[in-house]
Amino acid sequence: MRHLKKGRSLNRKSSHRKALLCNLAVSILTNGRVRTTEAKAKEVRGLVDRIITWGKRGDVHARRLAVRQVRSRTIVKKVFDELAPRYRDRPGGYTRIMKIGFRHGDNAPVVIMELVDHPVPEK
Repeated sequence: MRHLKKGRSLNRKSSHRKALLCNLAVSILTNGRVRTTEAKAKEVRGLVDRIITWGKRGDVHARRLAVRQVRSRTIVKKVFDELAPRYRDRPGGYTRIMKIGFRHGDNAPVVIMELVDHPVPEK
């Protein structure tokens, strides 16, 4: 039975998984979009949304929580000064996951994860 087993392990130990998710969140917040596997994107989606929500709160405690997760003061400054005002009227769902196919090596589903207001490229 799967009681109390929330989240995906991604075949990594917990410290490696936390580092992977933090680095992926930093990449999304820095560049606006990232190409990754579907499981990683679904797992990091909650973390990115939580960080942007802390940015919308804007108080000192929220800033400290964000620094604890992201570990980069410049990224936290960008979230609080640029991204949070951009999403002020949006109640949630700050990321979009678009499926783009499968990876050639192991046939893993690959997606593009991006912030919602990032411009969508034409096909």
